[in-house]
Amino acid sequence: GMSTRGLAMPEGRRAAGLLAALAVLHLFLVFPSQPAALVPATVLRLPLELPLVVALLVAVPSRLLRGAVTAVLVGMLALKALDLATETAFRRPFNPALDAGLVPAAWRLASGTVGWPAALGFAIALAAAFALAALAVWWATGRIAAFRPRWPVAGAALAVAAGAFVLGSTAGEARLAADHVRAARAARADLARFTEAAGEDGYARLPAADILPELRGTDVLVLFVESYGRSALDNPLYGPTTRAALGSAPLPPGVAARSGWLTAPMVGGQSWLAHASLLSGLTTSDQGRYRALLASPRRTLLHLAQVAGWETSAAMPAITLAWPEGDWFGYGRILAAADLGYRGKPFNWVTMPDQFTLRTIERRLLEPAPRPPAFVVSALISSHAPWTPVPPLLPWDAIGDGTEFDAAATAGDPPDVVWRDEDRVREQYRRSIDYVLRTVVGFAARHPDALLVVLGDHQPAAFVSGDPDGRDVPVHVIGPADLVAHLDGWGWTPGLVPAADVPARPMADFRDRFLAAFGSG
Repeated sequence: GMSTRGLAMPEGRRAAGLLAALAVLHLFLVFPSQPAALVPATVLRLPLELPLVVALLVAVPSRLLRGAVTAVLVGMLALKALDLATETAFRRPFNPALDAGLVPAAWRLASGTVGWPAALGFAIALAAAFALAALAVWWATGRIAAFRPRWPVAGAALAVAAGAFVLGSTAGEARLAADHVRAARAARADLARFTEAAGEDGYARLPAADILPELRGTDVLVLFVESYGRSALDNPLYGPTTRAALGSAPLPPGVAARSGWLTAPMVGGQSWLAHASLLSGLTTSDQGRYRALLASPRRTLLHLAQVAGWETSAAMPAITLAWPEGDWFGYGRILAAADLGYRGKPFNWVTMPDQFTLRTIERRLLEPAPRPPAFVVSALISSHAPWTPVPPLLPWDAIGDGTEFDAAATAGDPPDVVWRDEDRVREQYRRSIDYVLRTVVGFAARHPDALLVVLGDHQPAAFVSGDPDGRDVPVHVIGPADLVAHLDGWGWTPGLVPAADVPARPMADFRDRFLAAFGSG
């Protein structure tokens, strides 16, 4: 009996190893690319590629084939992880032709939010996880390749491989890879059409006298409010706070407002795509289109305002790196983060509070006299993730070099604590939108003669908005009543709260509609 047991042990161990190897390959093949599929039931899915891979390894047990299988499965795992990230953040799959630039942007956001040591630790852990994944697949392919069936079985394995290949071509991994290849090709074709549209601009040759004659001599400010989406009004978690913030300061006598909805070209992030869409009049929905726009002769609202005598400026507290595209947009002057003069502590990723940015716009761009009328675009960022801490609203005259915000910049829990609880994240988002809107409404009351266009750039991430597919953002135009009356034909709601039934227009429609409303046709 002893000798039989001695023979059975290696056989049993070999069978257990084979089952473990099959389980490893199975897990790699069923790993999902959609956040909704991150549930235990996904493990029960039967991947059609599994018999194909097993049959090939049994029939052709070479190190070269094992290396190829390992490379493909780990590559597909990386692609699915990227899909999960972009689906969670932007509600769309990763596009290899367009999204390479998101990796450095993600690094900047992570290092600014939780600090670079934690971000570096996460990056190292991720690299280690993929190295372990590769080792696991290599081990599993070795176990399966070592399985030596008799020749009739090997022949059957090749037959299974052929059948599985036919099935596998319609199976998950093959389909996912094909979908991404198709998406990359479609992006290139779309780019060709977009580039053609960018070269056709009816407003490019407009004489100066016909550009915004009804606004002549008026300061115009376009203020993008980060992550201020329709959900800030529609979601009951945020709506009462947002409405109270919009009504927090009465508009001065003679000042009116109109509010509506615009549909952003994206959701969850990449604010520069919204800025480009609004200012260029072309829907700039991805990085490929953005690059094509920057290479085109398209004229933005700023180029046209420059021709008509405005002094154009950008106030961009989020820009901490070189920004060569700023010149393309038509800014005569760019105040990036380092140029705004903030000496206080940052609010994690957020370089400075929005009230400081707006006070600096006043001091540097609006108070000097005499001067030409100012056309200013600013991207306000206090409502950018991680939404903690939220700055206090100070008396405007108390704002100096920014050090008055230092106590607030280090108050409350850090992001890595807040972000463990989705309810706390939503609460911080609510408070940050409240802060920015109160700041902007207070700023508008200080400048009754200016025309302000205040709008969201995009909806926040779906778990915050509660509206996974919505792309609408609120837009408000505030200024002298006789000027705001030029928008009466737009069907927007008087005041600062847009009615729910006002139709949303694409953000890219704004440039031409604005030029027509304040132009001579």
